[in-house]
Amino acid sequence: MNSEKLYAMKMKDLYQLYVAKTERKNRTKSEVDDLMIWMMGYTIDLFNEIIQSDIDVRTFFEYFPSIHPVASQIRGKICGVTIEDIEDPLMKKIRIMDKLIDELSKGKSIDKIKRISTK
Repeated sequence: MNSEKLYAMKMKDLYQLYVAKTERKNRTKSEVDDLMIWMMGYTIDLFNEIIQSDIDVRTFFEYFPSIHPVASQIRGKICGVTIEDIEDPLMKKIRIMDKLIDELSKGKSIDKIKRISTK
């Protein structure tokens, strides 16, 4: 999918893809919500309102309150692309979220995904 097509996609459609992917792996919608709200800085009410609206992916990722500081620690490949090598700031934010959803679907605990030390 090219960048502009992804950016124009409705966020509620991308969100449904995230939920479907994780549910196929026996994870839950509430875990997806938890990760997205935590990473993006939205309130629960605003997040739910956005997910039910026709807002596009570009707007969702460009205008969120604040990306969590741990985002800079998220590295690796997603969709064959190394996150650290992505130059477009908008695409980098989207791929970071994709990586979090991927880690959730692969069975990582929420604390590990959030890079929270359990020591």
